[in-house]
Amino acid sequence: MKNTIAIGSDHAGFEYKEALKEYFTSKGIEVKDFGTFSNASCDYPDFAHPVAENVENGSCNFGILICGSANGVAITANKHQQIRACIAWKSEIAALARQHNNANVLCLPSRFISLQEAKEFSDTFISTEFEGGRHENRVNKITCA
Repeated sequence: MKNTIAIGSDHAGFEYKEALKEYFTSKGIEVKDFGTFSNASCDYPDFAHPVAENVENGSCNFGILICGSANGVAITANKHQQIRACIAWKSEIAALARQHNNANVLCLPSRFISLQEAKEFSDTFISTEFEGGRHENRVNKITCA
């Protein structure tokens, strides 16, 4: 299955979202953009929920959400039962979230990382495999329902 990324941001993450969308498209990766579509002030849940829903229902392999701190979008995405959203501020965090937690949505804090770091962390996230093994049992205990 070809990698498809659902992407969304609020106004604080808009410029990074646009740049990441172009970056992944140039690499032949399909990107579904769920907004926002300008840097006008907006509410992050309006974009985090559709990204999470599209990862949850399998129409996208991964999600990337960007806001100022990444906290709001991570909290929102993690309300979805099949979503494991992580906040990454280092490449190693993005890798471990995939390897150990089988994270499927990457949340990036645009006010605290550079665009180059956002690209690096995103590349690491989508190219890292879940290790399974001892981590599988732990991940299976995450959902409440």
